[in-house]
Amino acid sequence: MSRIGKKPIVIPDKVQVTIQDNLIKAKGPLGELSYKLPEQIKYNLDKNVLTFSRESDVKNIRALHGLSRALTANIIDGVSKGFEKVLQIEGVGFKAELKGDRVLLALGFSHPVLIIPPAGITFEVPTANSLKVKGIDKQLVGLVAAKIRDLRKPEPYKGKGIRYAGEYVRRKAGKTSAK
Repeated sequence: MSRIGKKPIVIPDKVQVTIQDNLIKAKGPLGELSYKLPEQIKYNLDKNVLTFSRESDVKNIRALHGLSRALTANIIDGVSKGFEKVLQIEGVGFKAELKGDRVLLALGFSHPVLIIPPAGITFEVPTANSLKVKGIDKQLVGLVAAKIRDLRKPEPYKGKGIRYAGEYVRRKAGKTSAK
């Protein structure tokens, strides 16, 4: 039995979950999200506890069992609490600046980089060297944060670039002069 798939999901009081035709809709204070359950995965909604089961032990159905439970838990967490990724910007002259709902990044290029948020994503710039990506869809928050990080990945010699908060960047020794 899947360890993740058999864990029950406790639905908070402020979240309403409706299921019809294998489409799970979660509505909470931050918004509304939905997820289409695979046909092979069965659900049981009892008061405020949601559990999942599967029809057989075929390998791909076992994988869908845990995946369905995890994605459903993410949409319920998203509409109740939301998700955020924090990015750190390191380097001389590297900074982030909020312009309305957009972010202007100075990353050592000959031009500033303007990031326009997709629907459902908001940016915060607590300091010039940090950037918060917030939203209710965990997958979209991670995707936007990864695309921003790809603009200037941290390099191993001086550590300059954009990294996730708490990310370890392995440093290399520079060249040494031979005498």
